[in-house]
Amino acid sequence: MRKDPLKTQRIAFFLMFLATFLVVVPVGLIVVIIVQKGLPAMSWQFLTDMPRQGMRAGGIFPAIIGTLYLVSGAIIFALPIGLLAAVYLSEYARDNLLTRIIKLAIVNLAGVPSVVYGLFGLALFVVFLKFGASILSGSLTLGIMILPIIITTSREALESVPQSFREVSLSLGASKWQTIRHIVLPNAIPGILTGTILGLGRAAGETAPILFTVAAFYLPQLPSSLFDQAMALPYHLYVLSTQVPNVDPKITYGTALVLLAIVLFMNLIAIVIRYRFRKLKKW
Repeated sequence: MRKDPLKTQRIAFFLMFLATFLVVVPVGLIVVIIVQKGLPAMSWQFLTDMPRQGMRAGGIFPAIIGTLYLVSGAIIFALPIGLLAAVYLSEYARDNLLTRIIKLAIVNLAGVPSVVYGLFGLALFVVFLKFGASILSGSLTLGIMILPIIITTSREALESVPQSFREVSLSLGASKWQTIRHIVLPNAIPGILTGTILGLGRAAGETAPILFTVAAFYLPQLPSSLFDQAMALPYHLYVLSTQVPNVDPKITYGTALVLLAIVLFMNLIAIVIRYRFRKLKKW
């Protein structure tokens, strides 16, 4: 008895639609609730003022600045190392068992829970290297956390460049490094930038790593050096939700809305960059 291909196709489409619906609807509801309950708190004072009365009043300016400091430090550390590692694995390393194990390990590291990176950062940067709970320790910990993402996406972007581009460049007398620098890297920029910004989005939203390495419970002032503690939006939101009694719910949801807006903005930048560079591709 032959199956009806059209019926099978309709069943497959329905199952895919159902799976998409089950993913999109809860996420959409979460966003709607956060926006609905967080918008009343949105004001210029809320975004630019210092917290007061044990974070029950005032704004979240130190937490916003602390988050930007941590994300900037993480990318300054992770991007050069991740890009160089990706270039080596993609262009120079031989395809053998050891290289395949290293690539698999990097992919697996991208899925390690953030709390493990937090404990690692606490042991290495805070205790062993004696950086203390500081912006430096937090930035390095977040940088290590997003390093596998940057390496993986950059390597895939480099490997997506057609091999014929390399062959033509080498046949014209260019060295291997000149080929990588002037041919491969420019054509791989969209994937590299997209992976980098997605890594930043993850770093901006993580709580566990900064909980162990940098976050301050209540700090109504801006940090003055890399060795100072700092407030950060994810930890600030955690403290407001669990440890500060009698907080106006709109402040909690307003903080969540600001954090969500920052992460969504980073993802939007990644989408725009990818779209614009794809339009420039000639292959």
